[in-house]
Amino acid sequence: MRLRIKPAYSSSSSAPVESPQVTAAPGPPRPERFDVLDASGQPTGRTRRRDLVHRHGDWHRAFHCWIVLGTGAGPHSVILQRRADDKDTWPGALDVSVGGHYRAGESLADVIREMPEEVGQGAALEDLLPVGRRIYVCDAESGIRDREIQDVFIWRPSLAYEAFRPNPEEVASLELVTVADFLALTTGTVASAPSQRQSPDGLITGSEVRASDLIPSLDGYFRRAAVAIDLAIKGYPHVVV
Repeated sequence: MRLRIKPAYSSSSSAPVESPQVTAAPGPPRPERFDVLDASGQPTGRTRRRDLVHRHGDWHRAFHCWIVLGTGAGPHSVILQRRADDKDTWPGALDVSVGGHYRAGESLADVIREMPEEVGQGAALEDLLPVGRRIYVCDAESGIRDREIQDVFIWRPSLAYEAFRPNPEEVASLELVTVADFLALTTGTVASAPSQRQSPDGLITGSEVRASDLIPSLDGYFRRAAVAIDLAIKGYPHVVV
């Protein structure tokens, strides 16, 4: 602990003598805590540190948002995020546009903070289209036992791709892929597709994404998400993943 001592006045001074004050230097941030759920998604009333939740395989809530760009009858595209190389699960893999956890006591209004933190832009609650809830289970080689109940949304902002910016602490790059190509990738029609890659410095270059880069999912999540996005663009009601 570092001590900061305020100097006292001497006894000959007319000013009052002050006692030394001790100020503790700020410590490290407190670790994140999650609400622990049961297998049906109901709160148990307990909270646990993030690392312990992932070590013991506790059920907890997560947030997914698919960002879709384009208007009218023109081509529409979806933003994929390439996970940072230092992530403890699936480093370097392609994932949903934005994903994050609900911290203990948080609501959806709180958790959408993940959006500007990861991609530089955030959505209003009323602009998010809910498309269902996903049950996700993963036992990684690193020892992480992930048990998530994911609330899934689609966001269709009137923004250009250039308005977004990947945060290098969270995201290696963004990949913009047409919805048609995303459908083809996730249904096995093609093995790769062209993309517009945006790096953390804002540079956008032509690139390519591979179906094998997508996080593996036994439940066909990416295919179901691609179909839901396509149906939402076409104006179908009650879209679900």
